Amino acid sequence: MAREILPHEARIRAWLGRSRLPPEDIDEVVQEAYCRIAMLDTFEHIDSPRAYFFSITRNLLLRRLKRGRIVSFETISQVEECHDLTTPSPEEQMAIRLACNRVLEMIAALPERCRRIVELRKIEGWSQKEIATHLGISEKAVEKQVWLGVKTVRDSWRRLQEPGDARPARKVRGER
Repeated sequence: MAREILPHEARIRAWLGRSRLPPEDIDEVVQEAYCRIAMLDTFEHIDSPRAYFFSITRNLLLRRLKRGRIVSFETISQVEECHDLTTPSPEEQMAIRLACNRVLEMIAALPERCRRIVELRKIEGWSQKEIATHLGISEKAVEKQVWLGVKTVRDSWRRLQEPGDARPARKVRGER
């Protein structure tokens, strides 16, 4: 529980805070969610601890709101319409898509041999041995090309993140 559930408490508390609950009610909902999780006999059925924690918290909040004397129907509908925290927002999805496209462009800018090896290893999931056999080179050569390619992409990404610097990736040294 400490490793899989506890790290998500801050995000759950922030979400509960947006539902305009007083801090003491947030504490109670979070504590009750922990109690529910602690009462479980086994955790094997939980595929996503974060989603499970969120779901329990959401249900407890709904129950609390429905039991309240005066409840805004708008508040209940907002909670019921709320999506799981594991689903990225449209903005996050677009940012992920853009980042993925940038990385693919950086990989495409690598020298041909290095690019092909990085694609086989990192995108298609081939083992170093499979790549070496397929290309007729040593596993050590594959390892070196993957290392050089990943280092170049990482350096390019780092430069891209620096303000005012969007230079393209440099050529990989040691490429023949």
